[in-house]
Amino acid sequence: MTGDRTADRGVALFDLDGTLVDTNYLHTLTWWQALRRYGHDVPMARIHRAIGMGSDRLLDEVLGEGRRRDEDKALSDAHGTLYATWYDVLQPLDGAAELLRAVAARGWQVVLASSASEEEVAAIRRRLDAEDVIAAATSGGDVDTTKPAPDLVEAALGTVGADPDDALFIGDTVWDVEAAGRAGVRCIALLTGGISRAELEAAGAVLVCQNPRELLRRIDAGPLSRPPSRS
Repeated sequence: MTGDRTADRGVALFDLDGTLVDTNYLHTLTWWQALRRYGHDVPMARIHRAIGMGSDRLLDEVLGEGRRRDEDKALSDAHGTLYATWYDVLQPLDGAAELLRAVAARGWQVVLASSASEEEVAAIRRRLDAEDVIAAATSGGDVDTTKPAPDLVEAALGTVGADPDDALFIGDTVWDVEAAGRAGVRCIALLTGGISRAELEAAGAVLVCQNPRELLRRIDAGPLSRPPSRS
C-alpha cells in the first residue's frame, strides 16, 4: 500500500489488541471456545502465546502446519462470532486515549495498525473515543500476510506515505516487536498483553513500559518526546 505524504511528521503506529484495549485474554478465551467446537483441545496458555498473530499464523502455531486447512475459515469465523459478543464491553486500558492525544500533541501522526477485521477495529475505535487524533488505520483486509511478517507495519506506513525512519511502533507482543523490526521500525512495548519484559526486550523493544499510563508519564523522556526531524 502506498500513499502521498500527508505531512512532514513522524508517525506513531499503535497496535490495538492488548496495547490500547484490554482484549488479549478475551481473544484467548474465544479462540479456545472456537477450537473446542471443532474438536481441538488446546491449552489456553498455548493460545495466549500466539495472540497478536493473524488467524492464519495463530492456527499454524497452535495446531501445526499439518492441520486440516479446510477448517481454517470455519474456525476463524467461529472466533469472530464469539469475540463479537464482547464488543459492547471492551475496556480501553488506563490512559490509552490520553496517550494518543499526548502523542498527537507532540507532532506525531497517530495511525492504528491492526490486522483485526474492519468490524473489530470499528468496535475498538468506538470504545477508545479518540477519533479526533487518529489519522488513519489498517485492518486485516489490508494485508495478505500477518505478524510477525512486516506487511502490516508497511501497510500502516503506507496509509500516510511515511518511511520506516519516520516511525515508532507501539505494541504488546513479541510478534509486534518482530514485525516492526523486519519493517525497519523501532518498537516500544507494553506489558499489558501478558508477555514478559525479558521476552519483549530480547525481541528488540527499545523501551518497555507497564501500560499506556506509564508510557504517558514517561513520554517526554523517551522516544515519543518528539518526532524525527528532517534536514
